[in-house]
Formats: sequence, C-alpha cells, structure tokens
Amino acid sequence: DTLSDCAPRRSASQAMPRGLGRRARTRDVFSRPFRQKGFINLTTYLREYRIGDYVDIKVNGAIHKGMPHKCYQGKTGVVWNVTRRAIGVEVTKIHREKQLRKRIHVRVEHVQPSRCRDNFLARRASNDKAKQEAKASGTKISTKRPVAGQPRVGFELVPSSEVETLTAVPYDIAATVK
Repeated sequence: DTLSDCAPRRSASQAMPRGLGRRARTRDVFSRPFRQKGFINLTTYLREYRIGDYVDIKVNGAIHKGMPHKCYQGKTGVVWNVTRRAIGVEVTKIHREKQLRKRIHVRVEHVQPSRCRDNFLARRASNDKAKQEAKASGTKISTKRPVAGQPRVGFELVPSSEVETLTAVPYDIAATVK
C-alpha cells in the first residue's frame, strides 16, 4: 500500500479548498521586481516623514514585519503618526457605498513619499509669483486653469493649388524580362 491509498478520499468540491488567508492571491502583488531582490537601500531607513506628508503604500515582499493588508497596496494616504520603525497612515477604503477613513501602522519599508502634490505645489508657486508681479504692475490676472476643450475633429480644407493626385505605377512584366 502506498501513502496515497491510505489518505482519505475527498470529493471534487473538497479537493481544492478556496484559500481566504491574509496573503491569499498575492503571488504577483507582493513579489519583488526583476533585478530588485536582495538588500534594501539605506535611503528607505534614512528618509524623514512628518505628520501631514502624503505617502504611497508599496509593499516590499522581502520584509514580512509590518506589512499592510493587500487591499492597501498602491493606496496614497496622509501620515498621522510617526514611531521608531513604523508610520501611521490614514487611508480611504471604499466599503460598499461608504468611504471609510482607516488609520493603519505600516513599517517604513512598505512606504515611500508620494509625488501626488508636486504639480499642485509647483502651480501654486507660479501663481503666487504671477500675483506678486501683477500687484507690482497694477494689473489683474486670472489664476484659473483653462479648460482644454474637445480636440479638433474632421477634415481640414486645403486650397486646390496644393492638391496633388497620386496613382500607382503600373507593373509591366514584359519590360522587366527584356
């Protein structure tokens, strides 16, 4: 008798139980990128986070401690607490029709500074500079962003002098044989 003969028989529905564990279906989500395995950069540990900073949660699969749940992967949140090795992040989580504000603690290995406000801060600085220049010159300016509108669709009319008719050159097999 082999070991498989002694094992209890299972029906087809029991053969592959549906795993609902904490890290179920994270084979690709938590795996490290190509050529990014190995030691973690010191920048990860030397970076300073302050309360109110925006951070992106990006799980590092090599570090198992302080790992957030898979539902927070890729989310952007605001720092609300800083401890020695971890950071408290407030994230919005959609549950049915509600937006819940969740406060979670995540280790610094699974967090990186977000660039979501870079465009806004640059635009605000340029607006402030433009306002100062306008105030000095005594003019009024609008800092509103113009709406892009719809792209131009359709045919463009060209003068008839620029129109050129192109036709294919007929292939003559008799001329090529001689």
